[in-house]
Amino acid sequence: MNSNKKFFSKIGFNYLIYAISTLIITIILANIIAFTKPEILNNINISTIITAISNYLLPLPILVFLMRKLDAKKLEVNNLNIKTFLTYLCIAFTLMWIGNIIGIIITNVLGGAIQNDISNPIKNLINSTDLWLNILLISIIAPIFEEFFFRKLLIDRTIKYGVKISIILSAILFGLFHGNLNQFFYATLLGGFFAYVYIKTGKITYTILLHMTINLTGSVVSLFLTKSVTNLITGIINPFDLSFVIIYSLVFIIALFIGIINLLKYKKAKFNGKKTEISLKQPLKTTFLNAGMLCFILFFIIKMILQTIS
Repeated sequence: MNSNKKFFSKIGFNYLIYAISTLIITIILANIIAFTKPEILNNINISTIITAISNYLLPLPILVFLMRKLDAKKLEVNNLNIKTFLTYLCIAFTLMWIGNIIGIIITNVLGGAIQNDISNPIKNLINSTDLWLNILLISIIAPIFEEFFFRKLLIDRTIKYGVKISIILSAILFGLFHGNLNQFFYATLLGGFFAYVYIKTGKITYTILLHMTINLTGSVVSLFLTKSVTNLITGIINPFDLSFVIIYSLVFIIALFIGIINLLKYKKAKFNGKKTEISLKQPLKTTFLNAGMLCFILFFIIKMILQTIS
């Protein structure tokens, strides 16, 4: 195995170790609580907090330690104006909706084929937990840690291989890490776009803000939208529900229009100062066909299959 394949293999194993550590930490915490105060495990809010601690906070030093063994490069910093940021937000919303549609179609087809409904774990979580917890964990904490893990730590170390490799790798790892088909497609599309924004600006704060807005829309705004639409359908009409649905629909149409127009206008992005330092003859083969990456991909494919058939 050449040095470049070894590099990407190390990254694959690093993120695999991170993934396995989240499972081990979850099991340890769950067993400690089960031994001391088992009744609180029945509380979905407590279980969600334990999962968040296991996924983000406790494994953080493990992944940082592993990734810091690989050389990193500081990206050139460029600020965004409000207009560009709002345009990026519209593109992010468009990619989310496109990915959602793809995910719904594929999961419905697979569900029909195996004669079993494929559950959406994030949807179940949002509907089961308290609103304040959705805001705190899904809309604030998750975007901060995920952008640090899958953009900052990853791209700073892969940008020397070029923009395309960094974006594709960030997108695939981020999509797979969600561990279920429902989220894989839109997470992959968004992961690639967030990687693009981070490379373009060199500032992780922009992708965190984009990520927070997307998650807030999916976890909080969607709840109010579903409730308002249900009230209107069932004949319970009030000014708030009607106004909310109209405003959301207008924002949806405008954001989708701007997002599609800008995606269609895209030809070739220019990245000032982002030159490829190491050119690969077979970039995708070198990046993904190595022991570490294959083990990471296989781990999450098995996880998705188990989630699909359960």
